[in-house]
Amino acid sequence: MKPIDRRTFLRGFGTMMALPLLERMLPGSALASAMPNQKPVRMAYLFVPNGMDMRHWTPGAEGAFVGELPEILQPLNSVRSSFNVLSGLTQFHAFANGDGPGDHARSTACWLTGMQPKKTAGADIQVGTSVDQVAAEYIGKQTRFASLEIGCERGGVAGNCDSGYSCAYSSNIAWRTPTSPLAKEVNPRLVFERLFGTGDQAEMGQSLARRQLLRQSILDFVASDAKLLRNQLGIRDQRKLDEYFESVREIEQRLVKFESQQKAVAGAKKPDGIPNDYAEHIRLMGDMMILAFQADLTRVCTFMFANDGSNRSYASIGVPEGHHDMSHHGQNPEKLAKKKRIDMFHVEQLAYILNKMQSIQEPEGSLLDNTLLVYGAGISDGDAHNHNNLPILVAGKGGTKLNTGRHVIYKDYTPMNNLFVSMLDKVGVPIEHLGDSTGKLQGLF
Repeated sequence: MKPIDRRTFLRGFGTMMALPLLERMLPGSALASAMPNQKPVRMAYLFVPNGMDMRHWTPGAEGAFVGELPEILQPLNSVRSSFNVLSGLTQFHAFANGDGPGDHARSTACWLTGMQPKKTAGADIQVGTSVDQVAAEYIGKQTRFASLEIGCERGGVAGNCDSGYSCAYSSNIAWRTPTSPLAKEVNPRLVFERLFGTGDQAEMGQSLARRQLLRQSILDFVASDAKLLRNQLGIRDQRKLDEYFESVREIEQRLVKFESQQKAVAGAKKPDGIPNDYAEHIRLMGDMMILAFQADLTRVCTFMFANDGSNRSYASIGVPEGHHDMSHHGQNPEKLAKKKRIDMFHVEQLAYILNKMQSIQEPEGSLLDNTLLVYGAGISDGDAHNHNNLPILVAGKGGTKLNTGRHVIYKDYTPMNNLFVSMLDKVGVPIEHLGDSTGKLQGLF
């Protein structure tokens, strides 16, 4: 049968819903091999603040994972064959290099750029173009959104946030140009409406108001188109479509639930749409990223769990003190234990995201198999503020290109941007140099 156009959308009032990758969208195998755009590889960069308890992060030996994973990584046991831990990578330009204090701002601004940020709290900010935006420039033309920037903590674009560094540095890891950061969206409702809206803000607002008033789903608005499409699909594609719709509806229900709870607490005050439960906030934003990848709305995403230097309380997991305060542990055993618990909490949310990606099957492998996802921090030990031997994990197989299930050790002070240049190469971006890169990483792909 004639393939369905990959860019097919289901349409309704204020709604334009993209579809997951279906078998009917792929031509015959000979043609498919000559049409790599039909089999997308996604790139994601997930950032956590304030370093890591490296003693409980780093595997004991190089090579394939043997025995138990380090304690912080144990939540990832179910996907242990789908990620690598990389040791020895460094962002040299996050160090002071004569610029004095401000490691948190530098570590964030440098994390995906590999460039030294200009020390300023004014409007004359400058660092470099980030790897996600280099990828977006090349492969973003193939999707509705060139890239997606999300997070769980708001951040300013002006003012002094870290020892003379602009708030723009510590609040953003995505930089479209050396002077233009891309602000992240932290409201899951706004991300959801953006992914499935027509782009007409007035119409989208009316669509949301109608759904809220009549307690309808966004799926109700595309029901007619969905029924017509379903009649053109085989059994396996029908199941995949049903799974996708169920995922969309489940996320909608969670959004409605916490918004209703907020209204009950806030009374007449309009809620801001941010879940009070931090774990739920991370997972909802992770679900938005997954939906965007699944529907091929974008192939590039950055996700900041929090801004570097964040002093958020983790009382829900028994750490009422601030995260930044606990990262400055001074080898105090109690603070170290609490820092480890925070790090494990973040990895537990990563495990949720990776497991969900693993469960979504595409014509060739899972969504996770067809992704390159980097998770980590711009500081290794938060007490020392060092930026060498960073805690970096790479998950997914990049469309079977990555050998996973290993601890890969590189010489200390190997530029982290060498990883980025290698990743760009695997998604077809012809870049030989980025930031302070000195070449591609060996032995990874």
